[in-house]
Amino acid sequence: MKRKVDYTWRLAELMAARGLHNTTDLIPLLAERDISLSRPQVYRLVNQRPERVSLMMIAALCDIFECESTDLFTTTATDARVRKTGTASPPNVVSLDRSVRPRRANILDE
Repeated sequence: MKRKVDYTWRLAELMAARGLHNTTDLIPLLAERDISLSRPQVYRLVNQRPERVSLMMIAALCDIFECESTDLFTTTATDARVRKTGTASPPNVVSLDRSVRPRRANILDE
């Protein structure tokens, strides 16, 4: 069965909990850890869900906020819904093969 994997990016929540309310407050903290990002890059990092983040960035953010990576993002995995195609019979439908069908009635003329 296929699984659907998703994650929630929680950097904005961590910043608010530490009293950092502007995204630009994060720039000097990242610069102390040899990561240089522009203001728009930091804004996108905080306010959007990043598709690709380097491990150095995750390590730096965990060091800044003194947290684990599980605090920075949470992951979920659920079973994907199987798409019904109409070819499989539902469990409450009886298969009408030859052994289950009734015999044909013979009508006699009298």
